Amino acid sequence: MSRLFSTVEWAKGSNIYEVNIRQYTNEGTFAAFAKHLPRLKDMGVEILWLMPITPISKMVMQGTLGSYYACSSYTSINPEFGSLDDFKFLIREAHYLGFKVIIDWVANHTGWDHEWSKEHPEFYVRDEEGKFTERNGWHDVIDLNFDNRAMRGALIDAMKYWVNEFDIDGFRCDMAHLVPWDFWNDARMACEKNKNLFWLAECEVLEYHDVFDVSYAWSWMHVTEKFVKGTASLSDVRNVLHDYSHYPQDTHKLFFTSNHDENSWNGTEYEKYGNAAKAFAVFTCTWQGMPLVYSGQELPNYKRLKFFDKDEIDWKEPVELHGFYKALLELHKNKAVAEGETFILPTNHDGLMAFLRKKGEHVVLVLINLSSEDKVHITVEHEWLNGHFQNIFSELIFSFQQKEPFELMANEYLVYQKK
Repeated sequence: MSRLFSTVEWAKGSNIYEVNIRQYTNEGTFAAFAKHLPRLKDMGVEILWLMPITPISKMVMQGTLGSYYACSSYTSINPEFGSLDDFKFLIREAHYLGFKVIIDWVANHTGWDHEWSKEHPEFYVRDEEGKFTERNGWHDVIDLNFDNRAMRGALIDAMKYWVNEFDIDGFRCDMAHLVPWDFWNDARMACEKNKNLFWLAECEVLEYHDVFDVSYAWSWMHVTEKFVKGTASLSDVRNVLHDYSHYPQDTHKLFFTSNHDENSWNGTEYEKYGNAAKAFAVFTCTWQGMPLVYSGQELPNYKRLKFFDKDEIDWKEPVELHGFYKALLELHKNKAVAEGETFILPTNHDGLMAFLRKKGEHVVLVLINLSSEDKVHITVEHEWLNGHFQNIFSELIFSFQQKEPFELMANEYLVYQKK
C-alpha cells in the first residue's frame, strides 16, 4: 500500500506519554502538570499526548465531572484545567524543553449540549423519531453526521484552530475507525498546510494507515492478556506480530500495557499481567513500533483511576520505575530498535520471547521470560551476537562471541545493546 502522506521526521523512533491532566495533580491543571515536565524530560519522554482539553457537556453527564470524551465545544478549554493562556503556556514550556505535544481529538460524537446541538442540529445523526442518537452504547454523547459536508468543514476548521493558534504537533484520534476514512484524509491535508503533524489512530483497520502514521496494537494487547490467563500461546502472540509486519512502510503500531481506558475499565497492568507487567513493558519498548507510557506507570501505579470523578495519582518520591523507563526509552532511540530488522530466536520454552534487532553496526538482544518458571535456559547462537554488549539496566559490559548461554528467573528480562 502506498501512502499519500509520510510520517514527520521527529516522530520516527519516538515514544508517547499519555497525560491525564485531571488526575495528574491535586490541582488537576495545566500549570500544575507543567511542573512535571523536567522529570518527564529526564525519563526520556518525547511526545506528550494530552487527553481531551475541551469543555465537558453537563447534560447527561456521568459522575461528578463527566467524560473528557463528551465535549460541549471544539474550540474552548475545559475550565477545570485552566484558561487558553494556561494551555499556551504549557505548550511553550513543553516545546522549550524539546517535547512535541499532540491533543486527543473526538470526531465521532459530541456531548448532548455541545454548542452545535442548538446552532446546527443538522450536524447530527437522527433516529427514526428525529431525535439525536448514538450508535455505540455511550449514553452521554450523540453522533455527528458525516454525510453533512458543512459539519465536516466546521470540524476541520476546529482542528486547524488548535494547530494555527496553539502550535500543537498532531492529533490522537479517538475511535478513528468510526469516522469515514476520507474525512481524516481531508483533515490531514487541511491541517498540514503550514506544518507537518503526527497522526495517531485509536484504530486497528489497516486501510486507515493511508492517513495515519501509527495505530493501536489492540490485538497484541488482547492476545497477551489471554496468554497470561493460559488461553493463548506465544505462537498466537507471534501470529499477531506477523500480521503487523505486513503494515505499510513508514507506519507503525502503538504498543502499551496500559492507557486511560485500560486502567479505568479493565484494570491496571498489574491486574492484567501480574508479575509479568514489567516484562511486557520491556517488549513494548524493544519490538518494532512505538511505545506508550500512561500517567503514573512510572510510580508504579497499582490503582484504577476513576474516569468520571477526581481520583488523584499518588505521586511519591522516589518515582520507583523512573530509571526503568528511562533505560527503555533511551534504548528505543538506538537505531537497531528504532529502524532495525528483527530476528526471532528459536527457544525450547513456551514462555520465552527472544529476539535480536539490528541496524548497521547497532545490535540489541532481548530475552524475556514471560512465565512464572525459574531458571529458564537459552543458548543464543547468531553472528550478530559478537562483540561487547551492555546490559541496559545494570550497565555491566559483557563480551559475546556468537554463541552464549543465558538463564532467566520467573518474569525476568535481559536486554543488551552492542557498544
